[in-house]
Amino acid sequence: MKINLHIERLVLEGLPLSRAQGPLVQRAVELELARLFAGGVIAPGLRSGGTIPHAAGSPLQFAKEASPRQLGTQIAQSVHEGLAKGS
Repeated sequence: MKINLHIERLVLEGLPLSRAQGPLVQRAVELELARLFAGGVIAPGLRSGGTIPHAAGSPLQFAKEASPRQLGTQIAQSVHEGLAKGS
């Protein structure tokens, strides 16, 4: 199965990040989503090429000392949860 995922915009408001760390978080989100989707858990409606305008994941709490990679991983896991449900 081939999956194409397009994230039009990733808003990182309110996170303790410098301007240079934003792209690091984005890359971590991409890598973690790729890893999670490789596991095969995806909403039935998406298996046949559907789209979801937004995905509601679980609320997130970030540690002050979290690295951009850790932040991106947490964000991706929450997004994946929403996509797995098809919300």
